[in-house]
Amino acid sequence: MSFFVHDTAVVDQPCKIGENTKVWHFSHIMQNVQIGNNCVLGQNTFVASQVTIGNGVKIQNNVSIYEGIDIKDHVFIGPSVVFTNVINPRSEIDRKTEFLNTKIEKGATIGANSTIVCGVTIGKYAFVAAGAVVTKDIDDFSLVMGNPAIHAHWVDRFGNKLHFVNHKAISGNLLYTLQNGKVKEVRRES
Repeated sequence: MSFFVHDTAVVDQPCKIGENTKVWHFSHIMQNVQIGNNCVLGQNTFVASQVTIGNGVKIQNNVSIYEGIDIKDHVFIGPSVVFTNVINPRSEIDRKTEFLNTKIEKGATIGANSTIVCGVTIGKYAFVAAGAVVTKDIDDFSLVMGNPAIHAHWVDRFGNKLHFVNHKAISGNLLYTLQNGKVKEVRRES
């Protein structure tokens, strides 16, 4: 095995776990899950069938990833983040055919104790502040906070606040443009 699974964790088969990935105490990975390379799944993580997790993803303790959630590369999910998969659950009504897909794009961060209501997309390098309740799509590079989560400011791929002058911001060797309420990252010339 080129990955680590703690003795108390349960990994149902078939399942694909990438190289150098670590699955910690009391976690449960169901069958038909794909987990990329260099991931860390903290204590008491649950991953439902059919979920795909990219490379370099860090999921902190006490997180459940339900069917219909797609997590791209280098996503950070803080402790006790809550995901949902049905918009209007009822105990006596089977709504498994009504699961809504949720996408977490590359490099996004979801802060501790956030709630992500199903059916949304969290954009590339977006940042969800701790305790936020996400009820709608989050743009790339947007930092959101509150309940419901609203845009607070723009951040770069490292999570630093961007300061725009004439619709442009520079961070390190990267240029960011702000046009029509959307931020794009552009590599600067050397």
